[in-house]
Formats: sequence, structure tokens, C-alpha cells
Amino acid sequence: MNDWSGKTALITGASSGIGAALAHTLAEKGLRVLLTARREDRMLELAKEINGFTDRVVIFPADIAKPAERLRLFKAISAAYQVDILINNAGFGWYGYFSRMPWRTARQLFAVNMEAVAHLTSLFLPGMLQRKCGHIIGIGSISGGFPNQGIAMYSGSKAFLDSFISSLNRELRGSGVHASVMRLGPVKTEFFDQARALENGGSVPAEKLAVGVERVSRALWRLLSHPRRVVYVPAWLSISRFAEPVFGNIVDLLGPLLLRRADGKK
Repeated sequence: MNDWSGKTALITGASSGIGAALAHTLAEKGLRVLLTARREDRMLELAKEINGFTDRVVIFPADIAKPAERLRLFKAISAAYQVDILINNAGFGWYGYFSRMPWRTARQLFAVNMEAVAHLTSLFLPGMLQRKCGHIIGIGSISGGFPNQGIAMYSGSKAFLDSFISSLNRELRGSGVHASVMRLGPVKTEFFDQARALENGGSVPAEKLAVGVERVSRALWRLLSHPRRVVYVPAWLSISRFAEPVFGNIVDLLGPLLLRRADGKK
């Protein structure tokens, strides 16, 4: 299905960064866009900005790290809309030695990056299957297939996303519903500031290589127009699938040096 005009998309983690950019793009393409995040004030600003020319954005404040909040969100949305596209964008990272990562931060990361993705998908997918139309999208990372020092929990969460979405994609063949994962390189968002701000967190070296959010928006629209299981942003990062088997031994040696250097600058 290539004509999404008039359909409805739900974007999690939509108060800033990638989620906000995707909201702009989908609204411009004629979709109704539902936003959910914790920061209601930021979503209100975004909705006001976009609705200035489309009047197609609705906000649903929620903390999707909490199961009860996810259920409340599903009920509130289902009472008024049917979701045709679910974009699992919410997520955060933490950089540093796992041994120093506070467990409450690790649990929060697990809840947002993994548990919420599976739970929300389980809630909205049956309706898509009934209508024989829909698209589940996970905003992933190349770190899911190329784990590195300093991001043990984050890499693990993105590896889960890769496997979960890939399995869904194969289960849904012929159903009219698609499942795709966008494997991103570093993107210029608040992600890096938030990683630094968390307890015992540090600066992520990949920040220096970050690309603009507009690259993700363009790739998302191409993906919706021509569904496939995996897309990379930027596209050249498709070579990353070969990185672990080819360069893994080198990273084993150099990676710890980068982490110690970053740790020394804190």
C-alpha cells in the first residue's frame, strides 16, 4: 500500500528529535499523526507548529515505560482512532562501563527500548491484521548487529529490536501488514545530551559522526512507499552487517581504549 493519505500513524517518543521530524513529514504527506511521550509541553509546541498548516496532529501524554500507561494509551487512542502505522521510536542510551550503570537506569532502558516495543505492537497489531493493512516500524541502530564497548544495554536492546521485527516481518507475509526496522547510525538529536545527563553516563564518541534527522524522515517515507524488512540510514551503513565478523577482533583491541579515554575525560 503506497497511498497513506488520510491514514493514521502513532509515533512514540515524539516530543523531539527523530520523532518530531517524522511527525512533520507524515503530516505533510496527508496522514493524521498521533504523538505520545512524557513531555506534554514539548508535544503541545510541536502539535501547534504542525497544526498551523495541517490540523492533523493529536497528542497523548504517557510514560510508556509503565505497563499501565501503555494500556491506558491504547484504550484512549482506540476509542477515537484506528492506528495504521506504529512507529516505535521511543528510546534512550547510556554510555560507560556497564559495571557503573545504575540498575534503575538499566531497568528503564529495558522497559522503554524493548518491553514497550513488544507490548504496544501486541496491542495495535491485531487491528491491523483484521483490516489487512498496516505497518509496524522499529527505529533501530547499527549497534544491534555491531555491539560495542560502553553501550552494552543499548546494543542489547537494539539487537532485540532487530530480531523481533525481523521475525514479525516473516510472520506477516501475505497478511497486508508489514514490519520493518530502520537501522540508524548516529543522528543529531538530544539522545547524546541525555546519555551524558544520566547518572554515571558519558559522552558517546559516535556523536561526531551524526547526521541530520531529515535523513531519517526521507528514508521513512521511502520505506512506507516500498516496504522491506530492513533499511539503513545513511544507506552506506549497510556494510555494517559485515563489520562484526570482519572487524570484531580489531574492535576487541581498540574499543576498550576508546572507552578508557572517554572515561578519563569525565
